[in-house]
Amino acid sequence: MDAERRGVRASDRERALVIARLTRALEHGRLSLAEYDERVAATYSAISREELAELIDDLPGRLW
Repeated sequence: MDAERRGVRASDRERALVIARLTRALEHGRLSLAEYDERVAATYSAISREELAELIDDLPGRLW
C-alpha cells in the first residue's frame, strides 16, 4: 500500500492525546474498562493518524 493511501504517520504526542481522551471517556462512563483497554492497546499499535481517529470517532469532541 502506498504512503498516500495509508495516511500521515502518527506521532507519540498524538497517541498520548488520544489516550487522554479515552481516559476521560472512561471516567465519564462512555467506555467500559474492557473497551478502554482494547482502544488503548490499539492506540499504541496505530501507525497512521487515520487509525487514531477511528478509535475516538464515536466519542464527543469535548470530555472535560
